[in-house]
Amino acid sequence: MRASAALPELVIFDCDGVLVDSEPIANRLLAGAITRLGYAISEAETRSSMVGLSMPRIIEMITKLTGRPVPVDWRENLQAETYAAFRQSLCAVPGVEAAIIRIRAAGVKLCVASSGSPDKMQLTLGLTGLRPYFGDDLFSSTMVARGKPHPDLFLHAAAGMGVSPDRAVVIEDSVPGVIGARAAGMRVLAYARDPESDVARLRNEGGELFTGMASLPLLLGIQ
Repeated sequence: MRASAALPELVIFDCDGVLVDSEPIANRLLAGAITRLGYAISEAETRSSMVGLSMPRIIEMITKLTGRPVPVDWRENLQAETYAAFRQSLCAVPGVEAAIIRIRAAGVKLCVASSGSPDKMQLTLGLTGLRPYFGDDLFSSTMVARGKPHPDLFLHAAAGMGVSPDRAVVIEDSVPGVIGARAAGMRVLAYARDPESDVARLRNEGGELFTGMASLPLLLGIQ
């Protein structure tokens, strides 16, 4: 894969699956919670169809799958279960902290743009020790009218950081994220370490595939 000829002004990181290794935990619990509603679904299926989407969008999908609304306390209970599991075993994605340090040293701005809520980002980034690298530059789909796969979140993040979209690079691991970032006019590096990654769709939607965070600085043009 090519390295960029010029450094970007901004690198926008997705959070789950890119900064924090949360997808196996979250999707195992999500699959179990949906199955308990009477619709049997596997972790692999939730990872292929729901990763990258906001929780309201996921709940819409569940409602269609089960044919009825989710219980009023379903989301709250799932969140409590998931956060408890994060506190027990969540880790940073291998190699991402070293990559962040190199990118910051090159003078490139950093932020996070996630389908997750601000409190979820603060929790997961805090648990993994990555929170100080981003300060308050955490952008959530709750801040825009439309989440991924629409471009709104990425455009909002770039505007908040004072950077033109064409000078930003997005690091994503989901198909909705790649679609949204490309629609925002941004270059997208698609992290595909997860064996459940839909490599063909990530590539077809315009993502530049890579599988190790050690290679990220070079792909951004940082020697």
